[in-house]
Amino acid sequence: MTNPTARAASGPQFTLRRNDATAVIASLAAGLRHYDRSGVALVEGYGAGETAPGAAGITLAPFANRVEGGRWELDGKAQQLDITEVPRNNAIHGLLRNTGYAALESSEHHVLLEAVIYPQHGYPFLARHQVRYGLTADGALRVAQTLINDSPKPAPFVLGAHPYFRLGDTPAEQLTVTVHAGSYLAANDRMIPTDTLPVEGIYDLRRGRLLPEVQMDTAFTALGFGGTAADDGVARQTLSAPDGRSVSLWHDRSVSFVHVFITSDFPGRPLAVALEPMTGPANAFNSGDGLKWLAPGERFTMNWGVDSEL
Repeated sequence: MTNPTARAASGPQFTLRRNDATAVIASLAAGLRHYDRSGVALVEGYGAGETAPGAAGITLAPFANRVEGGRWELDGKAQQLDITEVPRNNAIHGLLRNTGYAALESSEHHVLLEAVIYPQHGYPFLARHQVRYGLTADGALRVAQTLINDSPKPAPFVLGAHPYFRLGDTPAEQLTVTVHAGSYLAANDRMIPTDTLPVEGIYDLRRGRLLPEVQMDTAFTALGFGGTAADDGVARQTLSAPDGRSVSLWHDRSVSFVHVFITSDFPGRPLAVALEPMTGPANAFNSGDGLKWLAPGERFTMNWGVDSEL
């Protein structure tokens, strides 16, 4: 069901239902505001009358994470984005965080949203970001984010999303986070990557670590993908409980980086865990790491979603 005429701080709301699953999508930043299976909340949610705390569930385009000082260079000319992370003097989380998306399609099972990125200081390109949310027959969540370049010249981009995960009311200190990655990006005090290193110590999450052991704000790469016929080309990063239940971020090879943000600052939660799929890391507009370019008229799609074992 959809309710496109409702007015709330997070914009019109779109409620998807299928099997035992319910997802609520906010038009503001094309955000995942709620998702549950059989009444078990699988993402950190928020009210329709709120804006997303800690960027919970929002989608990110045409850059994810940070651009150092908001500055980068295009054809030898300096570009200056608005500074949206004032304490660290960075641009953060793209250009659509405060934009309402319009619905192009909607049904009980899916919604397709679109917002336009207009040419502006720091990003002189015209592009569209489309986000499709859908529930499969068994209630799993599937998300496809597509950037379309409507400019007459090639446009650079990084796509990302910012979902936080949970397992109902299971206490955070009992949860284990597992990330199948061989490398992580060391960063400076402004959270700008400085080096790519093999995972070790607290950064080695391949066999899982309890949340109380780790708090981090770190990008991982060299991601592990399944090799079976069912999982070929798909990776899963997982939050699991002692009783065997789990919730996973899945993504295909369009995602080259997963940012892990484990924080004690999320409202109402002692710990919260964001597992963020990204096509490139912070500061890709300057480092070139993971940065992609779209030719005029070209499009690119990043595929990810949420699976669970309950």
